[in-house]
Amino acid sequence: MFLNSTSSVSEFVGASEIGDTIGMCIPSVDPLLLGQLSVQKQYSVIGVLSARTGAGPQIMAMDDAVKATNTEVLDIELPRDTKGGAGHGSLILIGGNDPSDVRQAIQVALDGLSKRFGDVYNSPAGHLELQFTASASGACHLAFGAPIGKAYGLICGAPSGIGVVMGDTAVKTASVDVLSFASPAHGTSFSNEGILHISGDSGAVRQAVIAGREVGLKLLAELGAEPVNDFPSYIK
Repeated sequence: MFLNSTSSVSEFVGASEIGDTIGMCIPSVDPLLLGQLSVQKQYSVIGVLSARTGAGPQIMAMDDAVKATNTEVLDIELPRDTKGGAGHGSLILIGGNDPSDVRQAIQVALDGLSKRFGDVYNSPAGHLELQFTASASGACHLAFGAPIGKAYGLICGAPSGIGVVMGDTAVKTASVDVLSFASPAHGTSFSNEGILHISGDSGAVRQAVIAGREVGLKLLAELGAEPVNDFPSYIK
């Protein structure tokens, strides 16, 4: 699913058809631009992961990437996009001191997209997204408030009302900590999604996510078509 490229642009790292995602690295960012970016730390090397479709998968893939490299997530923004669908696109900025570290992190994130899209289910009427990690890192913390080092789960349904029921089912199924619930006017870029963020014991978080997925698949199918995922599910 990666796009072939003969690009001579030095900043280009890679691109994928998955989510229309492109990765880039600026080896020496101009101070005038850096001063206008919404970042808390000033790194001279900036990595960029940007997508039309998908926020959770790209964020989770980047969460994996910063664990494996000497880089740090600086900013995450969720544009109202999905190429006209119900959800978000994404803009993720990371920083590092060495261009090779930053490029590696961007490549690791691109390589991880197929896994993280494994529990994204689409139908003409909407979509579901489930994410899980046994140990959250900087991307999950910055984007969702997940405690670093603890298990984290994301449970999302669109239309947003399906996400409400998915979240209720999830927290009734297992003992987890509710971090937040995002809805069209609260915590999203006015996307038509209901998104529960949870943390806690790894087994409990996984169980809650699976329970939310089960009811979400049934509800979204009531709108006319079975939701399907393009890649194998990774949450078992």
